[in-house]
Amino acid sequence: MTVSPNGSLGAESKTHAMGSMYLTLMRTSIISQFQYRAAAYFYMIGMVVEPVIYLIVWSTIARSHGGEVAGFTPGTFAAYYIVWMLVRNVNIVFTPFGWEWRIKEGNFASQLLKPVHPIHYDLAEFAGGKLVVIILWLPIALALSLIFHPSLHPSLLQCGVFFLAIWGAYLIRSLVLWALGLITFWTTRVSALYEAYFLAELLLSGRLVPMQLMPRWAQTLSWAFPFRWTFAFPITALTGPISERELLEGLAMQALWIGVGTIVVMLVWRRAVARFSSVGG
Repeated sequence: MTVSPNGSLGAESKTHAMGSMYLTLMRTSIISQFQYRAAAYFYMIGMVVEPVIYLIVWSTIARSHGGEVAGFTPGTFAAYYIVWMLVRNVNIVFTPFGWEWRIKEGNFASQLLKPVHPIHYDLAEFAGGKLVVIILWLPIALALSLIFHPSLHPSLLQCGVFFLAIWGAYLIRSLVLWALGLITFWTTRVSALYEAYFLAELLLSGRLVPMQLMPRWAQTLSWAFPFRWTFAFPITALTGPISERELLEGLAMQALWIGVGTIVVMLVWRRAVARFSSVGG
């Protein structure tokens, strides 16, 4: 263990300790998820309904327009929405609506007594659950593939970028929704704000409709928000069509939003804790 002259842990030891904490929390989350795997599986099966509806609707439209819509065939729609299901599940994080419960139940006060920033506990625990989600998604994806025959032929680069992109999407959405949830420290009447955020995400993320099918102004506007980089980019990174330059640009934009999200969480967190201490005192 490295100890600095003032008696504190060195940077290397802090990194090691943080890594160990993440691994322990992720392992605990995985065990917990497998203990309730039946419930988790039925939850995932329930989430099949949304993408299958989108898939059937758009495939029908494609067939009625000569076999494709803006380059999307029934096969590419199938690939998009099957991958969509995995990305959607990976993007499930702690929502702003949970913050009011945390404060009222005293859960937040206990989190302040822990040695590291509370966001790390959320990130690690939810990340562990995602590993279970990926395992449970595989047989569902296989079944849907046998039914809808997706056209999916990614390159090795696309597969590598997709792996990075789904975790980048997870980090971005975690940070943004965490920062949004901190607004609860100023007012509990924020449901309308949260719902407006989720509506904007639904329209500008590629979650409802592939971005290539959206109006040009919506595609341009989506570059200015994190939504595109949490849904449309990781999905398209694997399903295509996408160029090598667009893959690298997407990863760069994800890195940018992770940086922005981190800064926003740090700034809002300090004010939120100060307000919590003031009101609590």
